[in-house]
Amino acid sequence: MTRFTHDELKSALGAGLLSFPVTHLTAGLGFDEGPYREHIGWLGQRPAAGLFAAGGTGEFFSLTPAEVGQVVRAAVGEAPEGMPIIAPAGYGTALAAEMARDAEAAGADAVLLLPPYLTEASQDGLRAHVRAVCAATSLGVIVYHRANAVYTVDTVARLAEECPNFIGFKDGIGDIELMSRLYATLGESLLYVGGLPTAETYALPYLELGVTTYSSAMFNFAPDFAIGFYQAVRAQDRAAVYGKLADFVLPYLDIRNRNTGYAVSIVKAGMTAIGRPAGPVRPPLTDLNAAELADLTALIEKAAR
Repeated sequence: MTRFTHDELKSALGAGLLSFPVTHLTAGLGFDEGPYREHIGWLGQRPAAGLFAAGGTGEFFSLTPAEVGQVVRAAVGEAPEGMPIIAPAGYGTALAAEMARDAEAAGADAVLLLPPYLTEASQDGLRAHVRAVCAATSLGVIVYHRANAVYTVDTVARLAEECPNFIGFKDGIGDIELMSRLYATLGESLLYVGGLPTAETYALPYLELGVTTYSSAMFNFAPDFAIGFYQAVRAQDRAAVYGKLADFVLPYLDIRNRNTGYAVSIVKAGMTAIGRPAGPVRPPLTDLNAAELADLTALIEKAAR
């Protein structure tokens, strides 16, 4: 049984920055549980509003279901008391429902439902998919609007009526009209999470669309910067936000954009840069090369001065 009601969870997650930790791997690409647990404890010293274990930044797409369960249980065991833990579910409907049930058994507080694997789907199919996952657990379910899981406003509104534990919508598309229509239709009945890669880039304009929180990957290696950036966004301090974008976030994006798949790889490189390595990424992702790592390290050191 979750420690939070659905309304409590929406309120808690929407009130602060969301932590999306990397998943630590050994040189042989196995889950490195000890350093992962230590990292969760280190991050827990900062005021994040929730922790999403084995999410996109945590390489969900490269983990086995058994490994996902291990990661979620480690996060539940090490996170500060009272911090909501959100576990992932994904792939086909049967497997996603199974993962949602396991998340509840592991002590997680909610589920982030990632896009189904490979195939495109109609709105009726996506609605049936979400309904099945919601029916498999009493935990709150947040859908990830991205890739081949693109929901219309009507589908989201119907899910909100049909599924009492459908609590949130994480946007990874960037469709301003859809987000405006969604908030105008459902208002604060849902939690809205910014989920575009390097979400800090979009955080200020998205605040106007009811998106009060976002997934911060850079919180892994620059937690104080990430918290300060979020506070500037919530205060609508445009000068501070754009100053931080110019000084750090945009140069960071320039490095990230040098290769496909670097949205996750650069985060693990950031961990290496601060002396807290989390191991390599798993294929099909690739790690930053030595020159890129050197550029990122210099950028992080400059920002810390």
